Amino acid sequence: MKFVDLGHSGLNASAVALGIMRINGLADDGAAQKVLETAVDNGINFFDNADMYGKGECEARFGRALSQSNIKREDILIQTKVGIRDHAYDFSKQHLIEAVDGSLQRLGVDYVDSLLLHRPDTLFEPEEVAGVFNELQNAGKVRQFGVSNMNPSQVELLQHSVQQKLIVNQLQFGIMHTGPVDAGLHVNMSDQRSVDHDGGILEYSRLHDMTIQAWSPFQYGFFEGVFIDNPKFAELNAELQKLADKYQATKNGIAVAWILRHPAKMQVIIGSMNQERIAQMAAGADIQLTHQEWYDVYLAAGNDLP
Repeated sequence: MKFVDLGHSGLNASAVALGIMRINGLADDGAAQKVLETAVDNGINFFDNADMYGKGECEARFGRALSQSNIKREDILIQTKVGIRDHAYDFSKQHLIEAVDGSLQRLGVDYVDSLLLHRPDTLFEPEEVAGVFNELQNAGKVRQFGVSNMNPSQVELLQHSVQQKLIVNQLQFGIMHTGPVDAGLHVNMSDQRSVDHDGGILEYSRLHDMTIQAWSPFQYGFFEGVFIDNPKFAELNAELQKLADKYQATKNGIAVAWILRHPAKMQVIIGSMNQERIAQMAAGADIQLTHQEWYDVYLAAGNDLP
């Protein structure tokens, strides 16, 4: 397993992290414990949570499973995300403080290694958030801070006020969700892929040493389904299988390796609760695709070059 220094913060996280959004779908806490131990056994030391996953039940199950496992708290990194409530996004002091306290209680820990603001709240006051970050950090409840699903201007607006460096931005990215790459390749063109929906977020993140955490890397569309072994994407799966055969790996592993091949040094947040697939995905961190292989996969996914 390769590691990523998140935002040059000193948090050395496994390049493949486990997201726990689906952990409440497991049969019981014992099954969840086995999933966490499988992840650690395969080199994963980073776990991504959110207070709104399962309306808190995912954090609670993670906490129970962690306490029952053989995993030591000091050996792993725990992240959670806050700022979403029913029918609104909310970065107010009252909501953020209450949300973090609730997350810590459900997770069964005294602190999280990183806290992300889950989606942009257009009504947020940067100075208010800055005060919240200071309070949480001074109380020892949060070590590092970041954002999720923000564009460069939103990051800049927040970073202008907060004292802490924002170390990560969690964004959907993968073989079938390549918008930030498409726009960078289709510069000075007028086709659909030339449209920059994200304000140059890929290049911005690299310039500011902000780690991109790629969420839902195996989904196509917005949670429309997975592309691995999906007959809709026969050409892509054939290319992934060819590379899997070459590297004695799996298509799941190659899909992870494709993301990690990008020099932006991203972190991949996988969401599988299947122990075999977790092992396959984690193994992708040790595969180094060639320059041409990266483009071959990109084109097989239905993309083009101008």
